[in-house]
Amino acid sequence: MSDDAINLSQKLSTFTERWSPKIVSQFNDCDVMVVKAEGEFNWHRHEDTDDFFLVLRGTLRIELRDRDVILQPGELFVVPRGVEHRPVAEQEVHLLLIEPKGVSNTGNAATAAKKVSI
Repeated sequence: MSDDAINLSQKLSTFTERWSPKIVSQFNDCDVMVVKAEGEFNWHRHEDTDDFFLVLRGTLRIELRDRDVILQPGELFVVPRGVEHRPVAEQEVHLLLIEPKGVSNTGNAATAAKKVSI
């Protein structure tokens, strides 16, 4: 990884795919990623790790089975491990995600988007 500052807006400008996290750095044993989201993601859970979402641009609704959490730019939410959830973006949203290396974005390696570094 680079020793230079990382411009998240510049990194986000390099791709158009939705729900496909891109690794921009690493922090301890975690991937720091940006992702563009639009539409509904699938319901899923992560049995062994929490799920960190920080909204950079747009509005994200995280549906939980008992309530919804609405996030605006500059707001974050951590979904506790084992809690089923579904992120929903009515319009394009830019997110910063942090998760342990090797964790799949769907909670299931068979259905996960492949992570790549940019």
